Amino acid sequence: MIRRFTFAVQNKNVIPKLTIRTLLPCCIAFLLYSCTNNQNNQQGAGPGGFDTKPKDYAVLALNPRHAKINFDFPATIQGQQIIEIRPKVDGYVDQIYVKEGATVKKGQLLFRIKNPQYEQDVLTATASIKSALASVDAAKMEVAKVKPLVEKDIVSKYELESAQYTLEAREATLAQAKAALANAQTNLGYTTLRSPQDGVIGNIPYKVGALVNSTNVEALTTLSNIGNVYAYYSMNEKQLLQFFATTPGKTIQEKTEQLAPATLLLADGTEYPEKGKVETASGLISTETGTASFKAIYPNPLGIIRSGASATVRIPTIIEDALVIPQSATYELQDKRLVYVLSKDHKVFSTAITTTSTDDGKFFIVNKGLASGDTIVLEGLIGLKDDATIIPKAVSADSVYSKKP
Repeated sequence: MIRRFTFAVQNKNVIPKLTIRTLLPCCIAFLLYSCTNNQNNQQGAGPGGFDTKPKDYAVLALNPRHAKINFDFPATIQGQQIIEIRPKVDGYVDQIYVKEGATVKKGQLLFRIKNPQYEQDVLTATASIKSALASVDAAKMEVAKVKPLVEKDIVSKYELESAQYTLEAREATLAQAKAALANAQTNLGYTTLRSPQDGVIGNIPYKVGALVNSTNVEALTTLSNIGNVYAYYSMNEKQLLQFFATTPGKTIQEKTEQLAPATLLLADGTEYPEKGKVETASGLISTETGTASFKAIYPNPLGIIRSGASATVRIPTIIEDALVIPQSATYELQDKRLVYVLSKDHKVFSTAITTTSTDDGKFFIVNKGLASGDTIVLEGLIGLKDDATIIPKAVSADSVYSKKP
């Protein structure tokens, strides 16, 4: 036992020396094999061992084409002219001759206001005229009586002049009486209210017997002329910038003149048959709402649209040279929308773009970021990276833009 232990102790260094001498060539050979194998793997595999051999991708070369965008805006309808019907005199509502929502003609009787005072004023003024007429007649008789006496020098000229002055004073009193009658008749006329134009009656807040006057907060009713109607709508700052970018013209007025006829969508979603025209626009952005106001006018010969109704104004915008891309060819990263653009060496790189959606929800119109002649990757964007090499497969534009949802 002792000898065996001594031998092991004495020869303990022999085993490592033999092992290093034996294993060193094997390690070198293994390292050479690993390097060779790694180089081979780099040619056919990417990080994590995934195959990075170039793949086929459908690509589209972009060329300008005709495009149409519809901009929809919530709108409020108002009649071309809205008139408040208010009493000019104090009194009680005696008669209401129309109903709310009724269509009336110019001159049609609407209300009658009762105030006995105005009728009494007419009677008083009429009596005053009769009295003044009698005084005038008496003064004329006095002048006629004095005049021949003066001519015969029986009385002095002073008597004739005095009689003539008296006649003039009586005639003035008659004129005042006539003016008082005219004023009384005018006030009495104000007790009957007639329609100043053709239109539609609004709400009637006062009923028969209600006390009304010209200082009431609420009018007796409103009369709206709906032969033409205005659709008022607003654009926020983002929409306004899109409007500036997509519509030809230098000023707002020039741009509105270039707009195509506007369509009106009624509250039930139906399309109003008459087309409208954006007539005026406000160039100021409200600090309270952050919007700019616009107005479109629509003919309303049948009176279908009523003042106060809600609707949607649809304004089509035609873009002659637009770059249109499928929405499926884009992806979002944070707050940006990007596409993969193909370079000449068949590598792809991501590019940020700004877009406007088309009505069908299938395409984007590129406002910024791409140019005519660029080629983009259409499909299979997941897993695609910048500088990746692909095998492009060109797709015809007709096949892309003729796809149905």
